Amino acid sequence: MGGFFGTISKSACATDLFYGTDYNSHLGTRRGGMATLHEGVFQRSIHNLENSYFRTRFESELDKFRGNSGIGIISDTDPQPIFINSHLGKYAVVTVAKVNNLDELEQELLEKGRHFSELSSGKINQTELISLLISEGRTFVEGVEIVHEKIKGSCSMLILTENGIIAARDKYGRTPLLIGKKDGAIAASSEPSSFPNLGFELEYNVGPGEVVMLTADKIEQLRKPNKKMQVCSFLWVYYGYPVSEYEGVNVDAARYASGMAMAKKDKVDADYVSGIPDSGIGMALGYSEGKGIPYRRAIVKYTPTWPRSFTPSNQAVRDLVAKMKLIPNRTLLRDKRVIFCDDSIVRGTQLRDNVNILYGYGAKEVHMRIGCPPILFSCPFLGFSASKSDLELIARRIIKELEGDDSKNLEKYAATGSEEYNKLVECIRKKLNITTLRFNTVEDLIEAIGLPKECVCTHCYNGSGCF
Repeated sequence: MGGFFGTISKSACATDLFYGTDYNSHLGTRRGGMATLHEGVFQRSIHNLENSYFRTRFESELDKFRGNSGIGIISDTDPQPIFINSHLGKYAVVTVAKVNNLDELEQELLEKGRHFSELSSGKINQTELISLLISEGRTFVEGVEIVHEKIKGSCSMLILTENGIIAARDKYGRTPLLIGKKDGAIAASSEPSSFPNLGFELEYNVGPGEVVMLTADKIEQLRKPNKKMQVCSFLWVYYGYPVSEYEGVNVDAARYASGMAMAKKDKVDADYVSGIPDSGIGMALGYSEGKGIPYRRAIVKYTPTWPRSFTPSNQAVRDLVAKMKLIPNRTLLRDKRVIFCDDSIVRGTQLRDNVNILYGYGAKEVHMRIGCPPILFSCPFLGFSASKSDLELIARRIIKELEGDDSKNLEKYAATGSEEYNKLVECIRKKLNITTLRFNTVEDLIEAIGLPKECVCTHCYNGSGCF
């Protein structure tokens, strides 16, 4: 994954750019970068964030970022921003993208006589590839359309030009792109939660495939949005920040609604409800109200140092982070029947470890309620999980155990309430040593989000989605 921020102002922009980019830190942990433009000269810095945080890496360099316009990125992929000098002029670009046909496009561009100068982990830099595709257009808009036409996956981007900042959202709107405005400045960000503390008011939600040009006092539409949208449902389940709104739908409100809906259908008895921090808390609060039993903080995240657990590329590091970041409260757990709400079960590793810890701290019963359906497919559109294959998913491993083939009868396992679905849930419950287990249904998740079903991507649960 990743998140970006860009701003253009009538005064120096470095402070807003620095803090605005930092507010995207929950979306990536690998690399950070910023670029500004001053009197025709670009200034750039890129740092590795795997052993540090964005603020600590960039704070000492703020003085060198001169100018009134700039873009920043926090990414789990390639080093960014990329600088380009082409027939379109000089520009810098950052992307939130997943390019599944990277090798194919690399060969196509090499055969045209293009060359690549940026390498990342032995492969070409996908943002550089995207910038070369942009430069194939006669205009920036045409270049963006070429990117959207050629790549398989998704791509949203910010382009810092000598005339302003171009913001372009993925053609199906899989990742969000929002515009904020304040007196004398306009900003674009993957996360609207970056706006309030910097004085920006949410002004505009860029549509799927839409392209806009930002100057210090104006938002100009360069390309109209596409009619079809497939925004990622996992925004509201997991990686969206609680205070953010996408397509007018608040993240925490959607989690709360899904928890309340599940509680009203649930017959289990328990002493209280608890949320697995951070993304399980909103759901747990809704479940608590819907069920009419109290909410307690039986497990707490140690926030000062531990990042999200699935972003490190190494499985051993992910497991360590998953264990170390959460601290159970022995006093609240002892001899209690507890309903825990969590966002998802991907591999099952961290949940299995957490459940064993909870029993070890004296919990009498551990009931798990999950904010989304079982994940049956790796995402071909976004990099929100480090899974390299479907068999890393606990649901697919169990299907292989049951069927001898992890791809057999997937449509039946995805169907809420089917015999296969119920068997899958029960097998996951047993494997993770949980007292009872229930997943939110696709139907209730879509209702909680509140957007038309055809506008929300649910590919990871049932294989549906635009390619």
